[in-house]
Amino acid sequence: MKRPDPARPYIRAFYEHNRLRLLGTAALYMLQIPAILMVSWVLGAVIDAVTALDAARLVRLLWAAAGVAVFLGVSEALYYRALSGWQGRALRQYKSYAFRRLAEKSISAFTKENTGRYLSVLTSDVTVIVSDYLQSLFDLIMLPLDFVAILVFLLTYSPAMTGAALALCVLPLLGVTIFSPELARREKALSDRNEDFAGRVKDLLAGFAILKSFKAETEAGRIFDEEDRALEHARSRRLLWRGAMQGAGSSLAVTMQFGMFFIGAYLALRGSITAGTVLIFTNLAGSLVQPVQQVPQLLAQRKAARGLIEKLAAVTEENAARTGEPIQPVLRDAIELRDVSFAYEPGRPVLENLSLRLEAGKKYALVGASGSGKTTLLDLLMGAHEDYTGSLTVDGREMRSIDPDSLYDLESLIGQSVFLFDDTIRRNITMFRDFPDQAVDSAVARAGLGPFLAERGSNHRCGENGSGLSGGERQRVSIARALLRGTPVLLLDEATAALDSKTAHAVTAAILDLEGLTRLVVTHRLEAVLLERYDEIFVLRGGSIAERGNFRELMDQKGYFYSLFTVANG
Repeated sequence: MKRPDPARPYIRAFYEHNRLRLLGTAALYMLQIPAILMVSWVLGAVIDAVTALDAARLVRLLWAAAGVAVFLGVSEALYYRALSGWQGRALRQYKSYAFRRLAEKSISAFTKENTGRYLSVLTSDVTVIVSDYLQSLFDLIMLPLDFVAILVFLLTYSPAMTGAALALCVLPLLGVTIFSPELARREKALSDRNEDFAGRVKDLLAGFAILKSFKAETEAGRIFDEEDRALEHARSRRLLWRGAMQGAGSSLAVTMQFGMFFIGAYLALRGSITAGTVLIFTNLAGSLVQPVQQVPQLLAQRKAARGLIEKLAAVTEENAARTGEPIQPVLRDAIELRDVSFAYEPGRPVLENLSLRLEAGKKYALVGASGSGKTTLLDLLMGAHEDYTGSLTVDGREMRSIDPDSLYDLESLIGQSVFLFDDTIRRNITMFRDFPDQAVDSAVARAGLGPFLAERGSNHRCGENGSGLSGGERQRVSIARALLRGTPVLLLDEATAALDSKTAHAVTAAILDLEGLTRLVVTHRLEAVLLERYDEIFVLRGGSIAERGNFRELMDQKGYFYSLFTVANG
């Protein structure tokens, strides 16, 4: 059975709700064909009028030339206006479809990939697609029509000259045929280099503060220069090859034009045709050879551009979101792990034979030293990894069998690192959706953001990744964001780490006060007054549960938790 073409949905996106624009643009293009023929006819007629010393006809031809010029100018302007409208919509739909497919990826799949790939395929590659795929569509349709129209036009003047012209058309075709395959390969190489360059620049800019603090600007500049040199080398090779192909084609086209001119001159000397006819054939030689010369080149460019579309299809299909059965956004019984093990690299487990149970509506704390696997455990609970062993169930349903979208309706995660969009605080809290003001105000108050919004307002812009806010303010926004969603299960990974002790205490207390939620809080703030409020505390050590129980039980054991608490509280 033939495998479906992965690029087909992306190509189809060009034409959805856009076919009438395509037909209108094609119709406007076709209006230019008679105008081009009329230009050559007028030039030939002028030469014949001059030769015959017919001044009256020359005046009439002057008016005809003015009319043709106006018609050609208007039709061409309308064509390009229609073309820009069609191409603009086609590209918007193409990129929108690509982004929607990208958004379908799972969290684990996306975090493993180089986002520079997506920057490349959605920016620099689009430029190539416009010129070599969308524009070439019209050229591939219209150039053969041009060829037929010109051929019929020339046959009415001289079948002999037309035959000679057809024979000479073979010359430009040779150059294009030789160079086309290599052009497609170099176009793909340039796209790959663009991807590498975009990824490296993104990486360097994201680590700007680290580079400055370690005074590694020189080394970073050297890395940038190396990547840029490789990119420009690939661009230069592509340009040189394209230039060589066009140069060879142009040389052969000129050879054809000279050939037609001398053949026409010979026939004119014999009295078979007029001097005006020679000019018409010579003038239309370029237009006649253009389809022969450009169609193979356009096909090669279109093939190369389609390769870029296939590349986009591949990277969005790669590690696509897993499918599964949806679940209701209600935790009725418990989330349970039984003998769960997980490793990022074979033979180096991060979690090993871990078992715990999170019952609906209860409060749990997860404590342990750095590197004990706390964050990895939360990632598993969010469905970020499927390659664990053991059993991880939600109300008895294995995590791997659950649709990720419905899982995100059940759980919310407040992580250590906070990402904020360059938008207003309110839109960062609501994640661009509509919520009642009362619900937003409640989430803001519980997250401790009230005084800040009272001072700056909810329309205060956060800056790129929250650069206009302090670390504590960014964290409060992320907490308000999760509280506003109101999912039944709330996972917090050191969510108050960036807050001062007083605010962290207040925010944690507010989260513990919430009724009806299941909460798992990863924390390094070991405050007795808060720890006493948890139904159970899990103590993680070396990827396994070392101890479990409530605060008093763990303190009475005087084991590992007792040591952590004692050290934390001096």
